[in-house]
Amino acid sequence: MRKLTYYVATSLDGFIASPTGAYDYFSTEQDYFDAIAAEYPETLPAGYRAFKGITGPGKHFDTVLEGRNTYQVGLDAGVTNAYPHLEHYVFSRTLTKSPDPAVNLSSTPLATVRELKARDGLGIWLCGGGALAAELLPEIDALIIKVNPVMVGQGIRLLDAGYAPHRLRLTGTRTLDCGVVFLSYDHLKP
Repeated sequence: MRKLTYYVATSLDGFIASPTGAYDYFSTEQDYFDAIAAEYPETLPAGYRAFKGITGPGKHFDTVLEGRNTYQVGLDAGVTNAYPHLEHYVFSRTLTKSPDPAVNLSSTPLATVRELKARDGLGIWLCGGGALAAELLPEIDALIIKVNPVMVGQGIRLLDAGYAPHRLRLTGTRTLDCGVVFLSYDHLKP
């Protein structure tokens, strides 16, 4: 069975974006992008992949999931599909027609993820946002959190859920010169 991994950048105080959805306070250092390109090249958007000459299939994921607000960031920049190299799903209760024929819409995250996990293939990447992560928490198998050395005070939480402790097992760490720390965890489901 395929694994669902929540792979996302966060501030030290647990925010994946500002209150308006911006994330321009995250690292833009070259070692950060080099680390992603080396280990998770499929998680880079198509424009950056083309600029850097990154081609070929992903190492870990062949499917990307994102919430409506996360998807809107690309739409606002004129990008209807930032990940055409991956099977792409957007979860929304407001979009009724996909702006891109290669982007699948769904209003049933849990049912869709369970169906995707039953298929053959590489892993499934949940790239955001916090409310969707909270809804999909029962199906999240692993987390890869890119902790940036910044505190922002408020914004979109890493996990937008009420009090409900979930145990994790640390499976890896990597610290970059720019100060970003990659933390990998297995989700120990209740």
